[in-house]
Amino acid sequence: MKRLRMMRAPLKYVQGKGALLQFHKEMEYMGKRWLFVCSNSGYKSCHDDLEKSFDGKDDYRRYEIFGGLSSVSEIKKMQNIVESDKIDVVVAVGGGSAVDAAKATAYYTGKSIVIIPTVAATDAPCTGLSVIYNDDGSFNQYLFYPHNPDAILVDSDVIAKAPVKFLIAGMGDALGTYFEGRASLRTESPSLEGGGITRAGMAIAKACYDTLRSYGKAAVTACENNVVTPALDAVIEAVVYMSGVGADNVDCAAPHSFYNGVTSLGGHEAYHGNCVAFGTLIQLSLECADKSEFEDIQDFCLEIGLPITLSELGNFTDEDLHTISKNACAKGETIHNLAGDVTPDELYCAIIATDALGRKRLNKENRA
Repeated sequence: MKRLRMMRAPLKYVQGKGALLQFHKEMEYMGKRWLFVCSNSGYKSCHDDLEKSFDGKDDYRRYEIFGGLSSVSEIKKMQNIVESDKIDVVVAVGGGSAVDAAKATAYYTGKSIVIIPTVAATDAPCTGLSVIYNDDGSFNQYLFYPHNPDAILVDSDVIAKAPVKFLIAGMGDALGTYFEGRASLRTESPSLEGGGITRAGMAIAKACYDTLRSYGKAAVTACENNVVTPALDAVIEAVVYMSGVGADNVDCAAPHSFYNGVTSLGGHEAYHGNCVAFGTLIQLSLECADKSEFEDIQDFCLEIGLPITLSELGNFTDEDLHTISKNACAKGETIHNLAGDVTPDELYCAIIATDALGRKRLNKENRA
């Protein structure tokens, strides 16, 4: 049977400066008893404005500081709170791990889920999955949900006041969306959620890329100065919504497999989005992309501070690169969505070549 095309997205998306002050107004239809699963920084940056949004309301609110890892026991702890406090709605307030734990809590207890990201470092808020870990920090599973989150609320002012390095990493994650989707469409691969890739999904992925190219540099400048501008708002939407919905409805390819290969080394310090950005250049090398397209992506990375060489991600030995290549090409990895498939040796060669081109480009920039 031919694979059915499908589109998935959050039921509601709200974004803007001061959005936290409108939280209750926008979400009150979901219930009256709320559990806020907060990172430490999320609680500090959002608690007061969230409370102001409930001004004069008698809704029950409980704020729990998240333990830092979306682990089996942490999720179970939150499930117990939902049940004992008769919670109607679970709300994630924080970064990726808090979001993953809150999603899982809501899923296992059958409650609605709202996501309030405090950084724009990845597209995790809008996706229909969580990464779950064992209590010792080892990987447990990717938990896929039957639908995407009920609502996302993004306060642009909170993002503007977060360290700019997170926004830059988010743009790196979003950069891969269009190129990974394009590769997956060429091979008629399934979307991330298992359906056929839609034109709408590809259009969103392309709009994500176009937005980054048009407003990325200006958005970085705005975030460096902790102000919300139309350019920053546009890029936040691209990173959080367009990239998340785009990725869900197309699929990943070499960039995310490269990231998974890097994580297999253990103890890495590079941000997810920084690895995905360099992985996008690797994919273009594997695809033998036009010189102009490859250099255009290099231009963008240099413009906003994303890596174009391996040394910007960390110190890797030749043995490390072979390990990365082997694990990035493991069975089930999305790099196999590329036409002609990719062997570990081919990926290793592409990594070396991409790094060499990046070092050559940096030398040229330094001489200019």
